[in-house]
Amino acid sequence: MRPARLAATLAAALVAALASAAPPAAATASDPSAPRAAAPTPVAANGQLTVCGTKLCNKNGKAIQLRGMSSHGTQWYAHCLTNGSLDALSGDWGADVLRVSTYVQEGGYETDPKKYTDLAHSLIEQASARGMYVIVDWHMLSPGDPHANLSRAKTFFTEIAKRHQGKSNVLYEIANEPSGVSWSRIKSYAEQIIPVIRNIDSNAPVLVGTRAWSSFGVSEGANESEVVNNPVKAANIMYTFHFYAASHRDEYLDTLSRASAKLPVFVTEFGTQNYAGEDANDFGMSQKYLDLMASRKISWVNWNFSDDNRSGAVFKTGTCDKGGPWTGTAPLKPAGVWIRERMRTADDF
Repeated sequence: MRPARLAATLAAALVAALASAAPPAAATASDPSAPRAAAPTPVAANGQLTVCGTKLCNKNGKAIQLRGMSSHGTQWYAHCLTNGSLDALSGDWGADVLRVSTYVQEGGYETDPKKYTDLAHSLIEQASARGMYVIVDWHMLSPGDPHANLSRAKTFFTEIAKRHQGKSNVLYEIANEPSGVSWSRIKSYAEQIIPVIRNIDSNAPVLVGTRAWSSFGVSEGANESEVVNNPVKAANIMYTFHFYAASHRDEYLDTLSRASAKLPVFVTEFGTQNYAGEDANDFGMSQKYLDLMASRKISWVNWNFSDDNRSGAVFKTGTCDKGGPWTGTAPLKPAGVWIRERMRTADDF
C-alpha cells in the first residue's frame, strides 16, 4: 500500500472511531432513551407554602396536594427513621411530606424535653435534606385539653422555630387530637401558641387540631359548624381532620366534604383500619376518602411509618430492627403496599 493510500485509510479509521465513541446524534432531550434530569423535589418545585382560601398553595399561588407519611412516636420507633428508610420514603415512595410525631406524654417529651426536641430537630433536618416538607407534630393525646401542655408547647415550638427559622418547608401542627373539651377551649389554646411561632417564623402554615380527636367534633356529637362560625383569629392556618376508614364511615366522610368546602383542611393522620389502627383494612372506604381529597386538593398523611405490630404500621414487624430492606413491596404489610402505590404518582405541581 502506497504511503498516501495508507494515510487516507488511517484518517478514515480515526474518523470512524471518533464517531463510534461520540454520543449518537439522536440522543437528545427529545429522545426517550436519553438521560433525563432528575425531577425537582417537592420543596424545590413548590417553595414556601401558604394558605389561600380553602387550599394549600405553592410559591406560584397554585393549589397543591401534599401526600406523605407520619412517623410513629419517636420515643418508640426512631429506629425506623434511618438514612435508608427516609431515602425510600422520598425516592421509592415519592412522598412529599414527613410528619414527625413528638408525643408529649406516654414516655415522650415530658420525660426529657432536650432529648425529644433534639430528635425532632434531627428528623426535620434529614427530611429537609431530601427535599420533603415536614409537619412538626405536637402529639398530645391524654390529657385531651391542650392547655394542660401549654407551657411545654410554648417551649418546644419556640426552640424548634428558632432552629429552623428561614426554612420554607416546615409546617407546625400545634395539637394532635384534642378531646373532651369545647372548641372555644381549643381555639383559646391556638390563639396563644400561634403568636409564639409567628414571632419567629412569620411564613409557616400552622395546623390547628379540631374537637373530638380532630374530627371537627363528630366523635363527640358535634360538627364543623362550630369552627365555621367561630374560626381561629389568625392567618395562614389550616384545620386538621383525622379518620380511620374501617371505623369512620359516611358521617365522617360527609363532614370532611362539607368542612373542606368552607375551611382550609389538612388530613394530618388517617388509616385504612379501625380507629386504633388495628385489624382489617377497608380499602374501599379508604379510596372514597382519597378520591374526595384528590378532588378538593386536600393534603394527607398516613399513619404510620413504622413496624409496629398493628396493621396500620406499613412495615412488617421486625423490619426496623433488621435495618430494612426498605424499598419495594417485600417489606410492607398490605396497608403499606396500598398506600405506597397511591403515593408514587405525584400531584401536578
